[in-house]
Amino acid sequence: MAENPEETPENIVEEVEATATPDEGTAEAAAPGPTETRRERNAASRAAKAKAASGPRTLEERIAERKAHRERNARQRTAYRAKQKEKRAAARAAAPVVEEQHAPEHGPGRPKVRQGIVVSDKGDKTLVVRIDVARRHKRYQKILRSSTTLHVHDERNEANAGDTVRVQECRPMSRSKRWRLVEILERAR
Repeated sequence: MAENPEETPENIVEEVEATATPDEGTAEAAAPGPTETRRERNAASRAAKAKAASGPRTLEERIAERKAHRERNARQRTAYRAKQKEKRAAARAAAPVVEEQHAPEHGPGRPKVRQGIVVSDKGDKTLVVRIDVARRHKRYQKILRSSTTLHVHDERNEANAGDTVRVQECRPMSRSKRWRLVEILERAR
């Protein structure tokens, strides 16, 4: 043993530890390898973040810590929302001015208005109005035509079949009526 001064028992142990395989467990604890599971990595991460336990905390300490945590989260949330609001405002300012037809139909408290043709006026104080819609397909650019029927309240029974009328959204009048007659635009011939 005394022949080579580098081969002392301490040096041999260091060499063995340096060349140890992950199976032996020494290198595995030093750095996370592919054999370490996600659960173990998360546990190690939590342990690294955890504060040194200095005995049980009092109720006041826990409440104060929770309050500080909530305040920090609230500040982060407020900053994030302000940033998002600025982004939306910048995008709105950069966007080209759109025509009236592409603007949102109505805001809070403003009822929808539609124009259509009276299909039936047989019910008392009730009209069936057909609303025709022609729109262009986003991708294929083909014009798609569709229609929907609305049951409309006509208080004075003044509209007849074939008339072009303007109707407005209102409170529910019955099971199917949620629209009321505003004006008759054109009488049927």
